[in-house]
Amino acid sequence: MAKALLGYVGGTDPRLIAEMRRLQQRVQDLEHELVRIQAENDMLAAAAHHGDMVLDNVDVPQAEPALT
Repeated sequence: MAKALLGYVGGTDPRLIAEMRRLQQRVQDLEHELVRIQAENDMLAAAAHHGDMVLDNVDVPQAEPALT
């Protein structure tokens, strides 16, 4: 059944292998981006917690409506 799911018919398709490698690389790139963003978020959260960032002075008279 696994062979049928991968499109296996008498051999591997080079296009399938190329697409799988491309997708694996994309997943790796997204994982690296996630780690970078989490580190940046942690740094900003720590700075906000220690009072380095003053967010109380942000003027927001009312919430903006959501797009529909």
